[in-house]
Amino acid sequence: MTTSRQNADAAELERFNALASRWWDPAGEMRLLHEMNPVRLGFIAARAPLAGARCLDVGCGAGLLSEALARSGADVTGIDMATELLEVARLHQLESQPGSIRYQQATAEELAASQPGSYDIVTCLEVIEHVPDPASTVAACARLVRPGGAVFFSTINRNMKAFSVAILGAEYLLGLLPHGTHEYARFVRPSELDGWARRAGLELQDIAGIEHSGPGHFRIGTNVQVNYITHFRKAGA
Repeated sequence: MTTSRQNADAAELERFNALASRWWDPAGEMRLLHEMNPVRLGFIAARAPLAGARCLDVGCGAGLLSEALARSGADVTGIDMATELLEVARLHQLESQPGSIRYQQATAEELAASQPGSYDIVTCLEVIEHVPDPASTVAACARLVRPGGAVFFSTINRNMKAFSVAILGAEYLLGLLPHGTHEYARFVRPSELDGWARRAGLELQDIAGIEHSGPGHFRIGTNVQVNYITHFRKAGA
């Protein structure tokens, strides 16, 4: 496995930093994240009480999910390695006043070294397909959550349908995402994610598809061939 500082891709950070000023534009390049955010939050809230929960948002970007979690009553820490995204997240927090959020530049591995077992809920959404060593990120998330706590991952399956939809369709045909947002070889099959999680002491509780249900709309469903979200529980009391 890579060390904490190494488990970040400089090219990916540069790409996302370039989008920082437009991250909160619901009609911009992050439009799909804006559209998916309500169903992602709903999936999490249905499986882990958010009010008063200590929540860590790994790879928080400019704070879309972090703010939604805070509005639901969670005490949120958001971490990312993209400095310009974190600046936008802090500015947007000042404007929107969503609740309790602290933003920090760090990898999950770094935080796990100093704060093991500190969180009731850890979210890591649309992140593991962008890091050099996804198994290391999964293991760090497992170390960060308390025994009995919940960990949520979402990512993209690796198969030809996902390639057609997420890369050919979303990036090149429809222009919903900037070219180069995703690399097919980094997509993650559910069996791979489950294997990394089990080795880290996490038990799969639920898996669901994030399905496109019409222009501007997503829903939670049973089809995990493209985007999917998972709920894991850390073994213990």
